[in-house]
Amino acid sequence: MTNPSNHFDVIVIGAGSLGTPTAYYLANAGLKVLVLDSVSSVGQGSNKRAIGGIRATHSDPAKIRLCQRSIEIFSTFKETFGDDIEWDRCGYTFVAYGEKEEQTLKNLLITQKKFQLENDWYDKKDLLKIVPNLNPLGLVGGTFSPNDGSASPLLSNHAYYTHALEKGAEFHFSEAVVDMQTSHSKISKVSTTKSEYLADYVINCAGASAACIGAMTGLDLPVKPDSHEAAITEPVARFLGPMIVDIRPAVGSSNYYFYQHITGQIIFCITPSPNAWGDDINETSSFLPMVSRRMIEVMPRLKNIRVRRTWRGLYPMTPDGFPILGWAPEISNLLLGVGLCGQGFMLGPSCGELLTRLIVGDLTEQDKETLAILSPTRSFSSEELLK
Repeated sequence: MTNPSNHFDVIVIGAGSLGTPTAYYLANAGLKVLVLDSVSSVGQGSNKRAIGGIRATHSDPAKIRLCQRSIEIFSTFKETFGDDIEWDRCGYTFVAYGEKEEQTLKNLLITQKKFQLENDWYDKKDLLKIVPNLNPLGLVGGTFSPNDGSASPLLSNHAYYTHALEKGAEFHFSEAVVDMQTSHSKISKVSTTKSEYLADYVINCAGASAACIGAMTGLDLPVKPDSHEAAITEPVARFLGPMIVDIRPAVGSSNYYFYQHITGQIIFCITPSPNAWGDDINETSSFLPMVSRRMIEVMPRLKNIRVRRTWRGLYPMTPDGFPILGWAPEISNLLLGVGLCGQGFMLGPSCGELLTRLIVGDLTEQDKETLAILSPTRSFSSEELLK
């Protein structure tokens, strides 16, 4: 028989980029919260493999609004919580070395301007004033959004964890969810490798394992892990301001991006093409030669900087590149916060707030518009243009 002390208002599955902030906001709202994760400590999945970029310069109203709110939270984190999460308002630059990329970026500005994003097109001459080390050969121009930035995924998630504990949330690590029993279209019991729990609500924030968790209740969630590789260099004197994003496709990759951390290292990542489906997080021999050639082409100054480490992480992808947020179909007390498509870190705080408002029944009209776009029952027929 389940121990009455094992009853919680909300069980959150996953202590990562979304699950941990969500636990904080739920506990801050006065709810009794339990977070379950199969790993040994907070943020040991995709969170610690994120490179830390945070931008509102997306192609879709829902993600723009959510990331605008996340930037507000990250940029004031030290004032609000007292923690230094290495927030750096470095900005983002999307470069164009051809007419196709120029037109894509200019078209996106039309949508972005509707949401008061401070993001503009700069021709070659003016863009080189912002990023002097770009290769001028063939450069058409690019966009620059000064309010985007970066922060430490590890420090941010650990800060949320600490403050969630202070608010009374419980975290059970090395405790995998193995089954969820349903009765009358509700989850009636959550079973783990160590115990059994009851909850009024369950939130699936399981990242790359979201589909496996969903299957325990009979849900077929369209979330597949896609393996992305990243790297970090030795620290050098600061010379680069914004995150540089090159959206040109090439053999083996559809885009890549890099920035200089406030401590001097260059951190970079590539989007594989075709997708590297599966849960393999072993480094490859092809990544570094491929991405370094592309980076040096755009910024020759990078040529002699030594790489310290490479790693791979899993992007929980959906068919359209947008998150799935909202109540699960046919399971009335299961809330989904899944499929964040490698942007869980930048979306985590704002989505955590939104999931909390769903639980407590305090949605705004803007929330309802956002949830309609990201609904679990949508057609998945559109496509995120800046994945």
